[in-house]
This record gives sequence, structure tokens and C-alpha cells, in this order.
Amino acid sequence: MSQEIFAALMVVALLWPLALVLREPLMAALNARGETRFPLGPLWATAPLPALLLALLGGEGSLALSSWLLGGVWVLDETRRVLLAFTALLWLLAGWYARGYLAGEGERATAGNGAASARLARFAIFWPLTLSGNLLLLLAEDIASFYLGFAVMTFAAYGLVIHSGTRDALTGGRAYLIMAVLGEGLILGGLLWGAGSLGALTLGELREGLVNLEHGVWIGALLWLGFGVKAGVAGLHLWLPLAHPVAPTPASAVLSGAMVKAGVVGWMATLPLGLVEADAAFAGLGRIMLAVGLAGALGAALIGVCQRHPKAVLAYSSVSQLGMLAVLVGMGLAAPGLWPALAPAVVLFAAHHGLTKGALFLGVGIGEHPPRLPAWALAVLLTLPALSLAGVLGSGLTTKWVFKAALYDGGFAGLVTWLSLAAVGTTVLMARALWRQWQGERQARLDGLMPLAAPMPVAWLLLLVSALALPLWLPVAGMRPASPPVSELFGLWWPALLGLAVALLVGWRVHRQPPRLAWRRPPPGDLWWPLTRRLGRLWGGTRPWLARLAAAKKGWVAWWAALERSATSALDGLSEREAWLSRHGALLMMAVAVGLALVLLASP
Repeated sequence: MSQEIFAALMVVALLWPLALVLREPLMAALNARGETRFPLGPLWATAPLPALLLALLGGEGSLALSSWLLGGVWVLDETRRVLLAFTALLWLLAGWYARGYLAGEGERATAGNGAASARLARFAIFWPLTLSGNLLLLLAEDIASFYLGFAVMTFAAYGLVIHSGTRDALTGGRAYLIMAVLGEGLILGGLLWGAGSLGALTLGELREGLVNLEHGVWIGALLWLGFGVKAGVAGLHLWLPLAHPVAPTPASAVLSGAMVKAGVVGWMATLPLGLVEADAAFAGLGRIMLAVGLAGALGAALIGVCQRHPKAVLAYSSVSQLGMLAVLVGMGLAAPGLWPALAPAVVLFAAHHGLTKGALFLGVGIGEHPPRLPAWALAVLLTLPALSLAGVLGSGLTTKWVFKAALYDGGFAGLVTWLSLAAVGTTVLMARALWRQWQGERQARLDGLMPLAAPMPVAWLLLLVSALALPLWLPVAGMRPASPPVSELFGLWWPALLGLAVALLVGWRVHRQPPRLAWRRPPPGDLWWPLTRRLGRLWGGTRPWLARLAAAKKGWVAWWAALERSATSALDGLSEREAWLSRHGALLMMAVAVGLALVLLASP
């Protein structure tokens, strides 16, 4: 492909979603008769299509735009091609799925429901706007473009989270927005501090220059935590289990499948991974990342199995899987020599988790609106992505082999054991999600079945096949992962077998004697609720003091106002005396003169 065609395709890939953002208000303005229409048409669903073509056909190259911000540099290399390919594919199929998922909302809008019409219009705008930010941050090499894309994606996604407008949706949106602002502040602080200290304009210059800065490790810590909000780092993950269940199912799929990976992309783009000249401070930061990642991978599994809603279970599964990714990235700082082998594993892990978790989330909607398939066939299809995420087959098996082989070769067999325990938790979470989903699917079958050729089943099946066959089509995007040898299969399968045994044992025990202390079940968001309660109590305790301060302020202002009135009154009096003096000035001067004369005459 020529450079001109490559540049044109890259520009179209970034601008086409924005054109679709503007299309909705333009069509509304041109609709003179005010007719209600369904805004999620086939053209709207093509927003990520140019980006997918760029990833699969564009090869590698770059585009420099000197007039863009501080100098735009957009790059497509091997890593970005893989990330762009799975991201665009997920957005494409989730967008097609959304057309069927929100068809009922479209019928209500057509029937004259203004609230439904407004929700559809918002969704039609915020979906491609969020996508445009996601695509820009993946392609951007200059810091300004990268942060612009990250911020647009972050804040536009708020409109997707609160789509339904329910109380739970607003609560999840508030948690998402609060954590997003915290993360954006940390990211912006780290980028400005690092770029300002180095005079760097590109991510590569920032990444390589951090090791030479006196306070480089503190900048790295800011960036780790800032991007960690999006990547669900333990303690900063609170928004995920609150936002995912309340968002529309296609939005949950791209939130968990694509957008949370932006945090991992941020780590890879800004942290000095694999640079052997990094000092011991960065190695210490890497070990902290590793420990916190393991805590998230194991802790999220323990909390997730207690959830009732399948989307909440899947959200905690995302926190657990992202914890594993954080472990691998942390190893790139703790053991820089291992990063060249780990980097492809991280990219493959991100692609596998993105597509597989997207298929699982879309499967929740399929369980709520089952297609015309035998119950056993639908159960098998819903189970396949869960088995892949547990590392039993498909892309999950390949991914597990790639990163375990890299860790074994580096001499970190103990870390492999910890990650295998986290994989046990993943299997238990998948069993819990499927069980809760199956219970809802039985009731949904009584309400009727949708055609197999409807947008929802078609998009879900295509995404399912794409996720399972990821190692087969990924070479088109420039990556060729190795398949595990037969002799290693049991070593890769035993965590899933153990997790399945644990799930069956716990399920049998609960079925025989249900737990009596159900009130101890941690709610979605876990730490969010005690934090908000304590902050509420703190606010309640400080309100009397604030009231006293307000009263003191009111008294202070009243005193100054009274003083001002007194001063004004005095000035008015002086003005009156001045007027009197001006009228009687001559007479007074004569009196003074006579008085002086009398004094002189009386003096000896």
C-alpha cells in the first residue's frame, strides 16, 4: 500500500466516527416534519469499519501532521495493529448488536415516547464519539493526541453508562465519573511533569527519558495509578462492578473488552518497560505493580463469586484478568530483560480478553433474549467463551501458553503458580456467571424467541467465532502466536479443572444448606459503599462547623456592610458641611480677618 493511500485510510479511520457523531444532529435539523426515526441504522454501525480495514490491510507506517496540536504523529506498528484490529472488530460487532438490543427502545420512540427518543439520540452520538477517542489513543504517538483521545473516550463513555437514566445507572455513572476525574488528574499530572522536564513531545521520548530524570519513578507512579483507574487496579477498580451492570449490554462489552485496555496501553506507552538502564527504583515500582496486580487477580475472584447479576460477576472477572495483565507489565519493570518475551504475551492477552469478554457480555443479552436454538445448543455456545477465558481452549489456551512459557524461560516459575491460582478463580467466576445467566435464560424462553438471523444473534456468533479463532486470524494483523505442545496441556488445564471442582463443591454445599448470613454478601462496588458512607458521616460531622463558619462569614459581612454604611453616612455629612462652607466661605473669611485684627489691636 502506498504512503498516500495509507495516510488517507488513517485519516478516514479517525474522522469517520466523528462524521457519524455530527450526522445525528444534522439529520434532526433537516427533519422538517419532526418524524421519529431509528438512529442506529446500518450506516451508523460502520463507524469502526475503516479502522478495521486499516489494521488488516494497512501494514505499518506513520503520519506526521505539523499543524495538529503540538505536532501530530500517528503510527501503526505491529503492536498497534493487533490492538487496533481487535478493538475495531469488537466495536463493529457490538454496534451491530446494539441495533437489535435497542430495537424495542426504537419502537417506543416511534410510538411517541419522548424519553426513549432522547435516549436513542444520546446513544447514537456518544457511541461513535467514545469510539473516536479509543481509536485516536491507539494510533497516537504524540503526547497531546494520546491524551486527547484518552480524555474523549473517558468522558464520552459516561453517556453510555447512564443511558437508562435509572437510579442505579446514575449511581454507577457517578462512581465512573468520580474515578475517571481522579485518573485523568493523575495522568495529566504525570504527562505534564514528564514532558515538561524532558521537553518531550512523543510517547517514545517520554518513555526513554524517564530513566534519566531524578524524579522519574514518581512520574512513573503517577502514570501507573492514573492509567490504573481505567485498568481496574485493586483499590481503583470501584467503578467497574457499578458501571458494567447498569450500562446497556453492548456498551458493557466495549467498556470491559476495549476501553479498560486503554489503561494497559497507557502503561506500555509511557513506562520504561524493558529498559535495562532503569535504576532500582523502577524495579521496585514494578514489584509493587506485581503485588497489587496479584491482589486484584485473587481478591476480585473472591468478591465476584458472591455477586448475583451475571454482568457484575463478569465485571469482577475483568478486574481479575486485568490484575494478571498488571503482573506481566510489572515484570517488564522488575525484570527488564524479560520484557521482549513478555510484550507479545501482553498484547495477545489483551486481544484475547477483549474479544472473549465482549462475547461473554453480549451472551448475557442473548440469555435475556434467546434466539431460536435448542436449549442445549445455546448452553454450549454460551459456555465456549467461558472455557476460553479459563484457558481451556481457543485463544485462552494459546495466551496462557505464551505468557507462561516466557515466565518459565525467565526463571519465574513461582509467579506462574500464583497466576495459575488466579486462573482457578477465573473458572469459578465463569461457572457463577453461567449459572446466574442460565437461571435468567429459562424465564426468558417463556417470553418468546427471536430469529437466529436477527442483529443480536448474528453479531454475537461472529464475535464468538472471532474470539475463539483469534490465533488463526491474528497473523493477518502481523502477529503469529505459538500453539502449546500436547505435552503441556495438562499443566495448562489443571487450574480450570480445579476451579470447576471448587465451583461444583460450593454449589452442592449451598444447595444443601443455603447460607443464612446473606446480608454479608458484598455488594457490587465493594469498597465504594463503606467509603461513601464514611464520607457521608464526615460530611455530616463537618456540616455544623461549616454552618458556624457560614454564620461567622455572614456576621463578618454584615459588620463590614454596617461599617460601609457608617462611612458613607460620614462622607455624606462631610459633603453637606463642604456645601455649607462653600456658601458661607466669604463671610467666614471676613470674620477670621476681623478676629485677627482685633487680636493685633489688643496685643501690646
